[in-house]
Amino acid sequence: MAACTFHHFGVPTTVQGNNENYIEGGKVHVTDPDSHPYRVEFLRFEPDSPLPEAIRTRPHAAFLVDNMEVALAGRNVILEPFDATDELRVAFIMDGDAVIEIMEKRG
Repeated sequence: MAACTFHHFGVPTTVQGNNENYIEGGKVHVTDPDSHPYRVEFLRFEPDSPLPEAIRTRPHAAFLVDNMEVALAGRNVILEPFDATDELRVAFIMDGDAVIEIMEKRG
C-alpha cells in the first residue's frame, strides 16, 4: 500500500455552506476542509449529480497518497481517477462499507 496521510472527512449535506466551490463534472458544491477546524468538507449534490450513490449519500474519509496507482491496486474502485483541480487527482474506493477518497497532488 502507498503511504497515506489523512486529509479530510467528507459529509453529504443539503444545507448550503460558506464559500462553496462548484465541481461541474460531479454537479456538486463543496466547502474547503482547510477552513474547518476539524477538516470537514461538506458536499451538496445537485439532484442529477452523476456521482455514485455511495459518494452522494455516505460520509467519506480522504487520504493523500504518494502514488495513486499503488493505492488503488486491488481495491474496489467506485470512481476512477480524475483531475479535481490542476494540482489534484482523486478517486474513490469502497473498503467494506467505508467510502474512501484517494488524493494525489501533482507537481
